[in-house]
Amino acid sequence: MNEISAIFRFKELSELDSISTELLRIGKDVPVWLFNGNMGAGKTTLIKSICKQLGIKSLVQSPTFALVNEYLSESRQIIYHFDFYRIRHETEALDMGVEEYFDSGNHCFVEWPEKIQSLWPSHYLNLTLNLGDEGERILEVTEIGKHQED
Repeated sequence: MNEISAIFRFKELSELDSISTELLRIGKDVPVWLFNGNMGAGKTTLIKSICKQLGIKSLVQSPTFALVNEYLSESRQIIYHFDFYRIRHETEALDMGVEEYFDSGNHCFVEWPEKIQSLWPSHYLNLTLNLGDEGERILEVTEIGKHQED
């Protein structure tokens, strides 16, 4: 297993474009990205920046009540954005077909993934965003379960 790890530290929103570009390079072969962090850590803001880099022109917002938002990029790529904060049991995610989304090969950005831990795919990008000292954000990125090369 060849895991990729990276740590980014930033304070300004203006730094997100370059970080998002680097994340897309790191995770280019990983469709499912799990975003971990406390409320207010900046998960949705980071996802908005990544979607901007992917060519999403529509409004990107957390799908807290809908559970999933679908975005279409300028190149006709579909991106799914999940927020499982409000679910009470994993069966809610199963009922909406989360496994089919994960198996689609499209980008799936998941906020509050710990609510559906037993449903995670075997290969994903794990992103953990924390608040550091004096307003600094610390983003730790690890690719988990990379498929073996043939």
